[in-house]
Amino acid sequence: MKYTNEQLKLAADTVRCLAADAIEKANSGHPGAPMGMADLAVSLWLKFLNFDPKDVEWAVRDRLVFSGGHASMLVYSLLHLAGVKGCEMDQVKTFRQFGSRCAGHPERGVMPGVEVTTGPLGQGIAMGVGLALASRKNGDNNHTWVFCGDGDLEEGISHEACSFAGNLKLGGITLVYDSNGITIEGSTALSMADDTKKRFESYGWKVLECDGHDFAQIDRVYRRALKITDVPVIIIAKTTIGFGAPTKSNTAGVHGAPLGAEELAGLKRNLGFDPEKSFEIPDDVYDMFEKRGAYCHRARNMWLRAKKAETADAAPVRYSADDLYKALPEFDPAKSVATRAANCTVMNALAKVAHDLVGGSADLEPSNKTGLKEYGWLAAGDFSGRNIHFGIRELAMSAIVNGITAYGGYRAFGATFFVFSDYCRPAIRLAALMKLPSIWVFSHDSFYVGEDGPTHEPVEQLAAMRTMPNVATFRPADANETGYCWVEMLKNTTGPSCILTTRQNLPILEGTSAEGVSRGAYTIYENSAHPEYLFLASGSEVSLCIEAAKMLADTGRSVRVVSMPCRELFERQPLEYRESVVPGTCTKRIIVEAGVKFGWGRYVADESKTRFVTLDTYGDSAPYKVLAEQFGFTAENVLAKAKELY
Repeated sequence: MKYTNEQLKLAADTVRCLAADAIEKANSGHPGAPMGMADLAVSLWLKFLNFDPKDVEWAVRDRLVFSGGHASMLVYSLLHLAGVKGCEMDQVKTFRQFGSRCAGHPERGVMPGVEVTTGPLGQGIAMGVGLALASRKNGDNNHTWVFCGDGDLEEGISHEACSFAGNLKLGGITLVYDSNGITIEGSTALSMADDTKKRFESYGWKVLECDGHDFAQIDRVYRRALKITDVPVIIIAKTTIGFGAPTKSNTAGVHGAPLGAEELAGLKRNLGFDPEKSFEIPDDVYDMFEKRGAYCHRARNMWLRAKKAETADAAPVRYSADDLYKALPEFDPAKSVATRAANCTVMNALAKVAHDLVGGSADLEPSNKTGLKEYGWLAAGDFSGRNIHFGIRELAMSAIVNGITAYGGYRAFGATFFVFSDYCRPAIRLAALMKLPSIWVFSHDSFYVGEDGPTHEPVEQLAAMRTMPNVATFRPADANETGYCWVEMLKNTTGPSCILTTRQNLPILEGTSAEGVSRGAYTIYENSAHPEYLFLASGSEVSLCIEAAKMLADTGRSVRVVSMPCRELFERQPLEYRESVVPGTCTKRIIVEAGVKFGWGRYVADESKTRFVTLDTYGDSAPYKVLAEQFGFTAENVLAKAKELY
């Protein structure tokens, strides 16, 4: 599309005033970035971005990510002008108000056209890398654009993600860096002396530069970026934060607060708009965006016609839960196996059916055992494999996994030791917000790590993971439960899932149940339908409880052992089912888990009749069997706790 500089300036100034008006009306928001980036944004949208406002889910659309989510009014201004259904003017006028699609930061699933939820700085860069990676794996002829700012590049996740992308020679992605030199506290010089050009050159990126307010330069640099297909690109665009504001431009004062009535009027006078009018959109601007939308809609229709004509490369039929269950491996009941090893066997069996399963580990595959053995590894310029070497980059890995999943067509996973889930939590939380079905595989799930000591022994991480809404956390008790947990994770399409696996061998248990796992908890052993003693456990402690329960049963007591591989699933079950598994009439309870007891209080019926075998201190360095004795994780100690309730 061809537009004069005067037309582009009118569109950009419209965006500036619209963003400032919405923020002023809300008395909350960040006007500086939308005003500073408006020239870059409208140039991209009106001339280069392949995005159909009538079909925001068009599979091969270009992806546009605003990593600096505080600049949300820039996003909403563009979506409104483009005519995206759901971003009408009444939504814009209720920016940051309850019930508005125009939330404080852009949210996937709330505002149509928002690719990923952003706000925590740097996450959008890493998710953009994931989007671009998925596009290259698909062989799609589209482009990923990521708008980012100084704050994004200061966050460490940007280093991890951009180093990863450079090593892979990941073409098809361009970072548009809004280099305005201002953050909340003032000049970036207060805390940042990086040479961004040298930094990205060292990653293997192509570095381009332009004046972010010169439309001719912006046009040239975008065209150059699109011609570079073999490496990622960053455009360092020098801009003025709050461009157009009479006194606050190029100051920290315009970053995160409304302009104020006087400054807003001055902005409009400077840009040739009527200071007495709010939310003023010239017809010519609507017309420009409408024409660009019509152009992209025609391109989308042409793609759909071509796609319908293709038959040889049709996507595989989506698998069912039955397909997954049938694919599960069988385990020898006479052989103990660590659930991390069982996890490997399960993943490789399911990968034959779950063709969309892709991912990798943070340089820990030999320990995590997450490699898909028949499906190759991604390498620089070669994106055909299903295994990914993420390197020692848990923070970026997790956000990249979200980007791959958000692209569509893939169930992406990342893997590391469970204690390092702390590095993954920001991305897991965003996945939960976005209802993205990303998967995390966490091995070395407890103090049974042993000799590595407390730095590598998770204690509080399991409780912390369970506190996040819309995250399903699975801790299987043996190899068979591991398989059933994987089926549940692949069935879960409305949020992220995590699976925790052991380093130490565990026995294959009698009584495991696929249906029981699907309900989150179930009776795995009992000698009476009306137990006097109830043992509750997850993971490796289930076998411990069964051993203790059988010894207690030998004394004539009625007992039940409940395996609870996924508390979140259990708590979604009808009350009738939950009561049938954890009956309120059975108040003598022994709760056993190799982590803090926080969160288990909800399963206490009578505090005086409840005993815990948990670990509410940090671990220690020793062989795991020694630690089990020291911390009381033995059948004898569990039995002794039960006998205290005689």
